[in-house]
Amino acid sequence: MARLKVLDTDRCVGCQLCMFACQRRTGTGGIAECAIHVRSRGGLSRGLTVIVCRACEDPPCLSVCPTGALLKRKGGGVVLSPKKCIGCGFCVEACPLKAIFWNEETQKPVICMHCGYCAEYCPHNVLAVEEDQSARQ
Repeated sequence: MARLKVLDTDRCVGCQLCMFACQRRTGTGGIAECAIHVRSRGGLSRGLTVIVCRACEDPPCLSVCPTGALLKRKGGGVVLSPKKCIGCGFCVEACPLKAIFWNEETQKPVICMHCGYCAEYCPHNVLAVEEDQSARQ
């Protein structure tokens, strides 16, 4: 099972091409539907970092969902079932990386689906899609 990997956050220059690519994967919702963000580490001298789901083996967000709207994804992470989601936001709070984002318009979480579309547009090799070797065993 393929999974999105952050290869080197130090290479990120903040171009946000990954964010725009992510938004285009669905073609709806604009940047509010983006499952990857670029943030400052605390000033120009500290650089930028990419915030994206790292596909936890035992996702904390999964255990706090009261409706079962999050399903464990093969290879790590979760998949959102929007129809089951009641918009409680517990998953956002539970993510230790703050990699689950909130769409104010839909009142639903935005979670990376590990499609790798963003990695195709990253000109600085910050992101890549790699086959998860542990999933093969």
